[in-house]
Amino acid sequence: MVRNTKRAIMFNTNEYYNGHVKSIAFRSGHGKATVGVMAPGEYEFKTSSAEQMSVVMGEMHVKINGEPNFVTYKAGEKFYVGPNSSFKVKVEVETSYLCIYE
Repeated sequence: MVRNTKRAIMFNTNEYYNGHVKSIAFRSGHGKATVGVMAPGEYEFKTSSAEQMSVVMGEMHVKINGEPNFVTYKAGEKFYVGPNSSFKVKVEVETSYLCIYE
């Protein structure tokens, strides 16, 4: 087993929308990220810092605050949300994602 003796690594679990969105947050000296899953549904999230969202599996229909239309992002694609903003997500199939906070 390898241990990181220089920095503590912290994992936190998050649950939103009655358990339909779940994530594990990771924070280290390199920054913060979350990996998570979404069940089919519609969700809205607010940001405090800039976020880079990558779809790992499935797809998301995303409408970023101020944009007129939803845009579809599939596995392997990513989008950016600015700080102090919000975005709406429509998910039709189980979807996993990676969010890197900038």
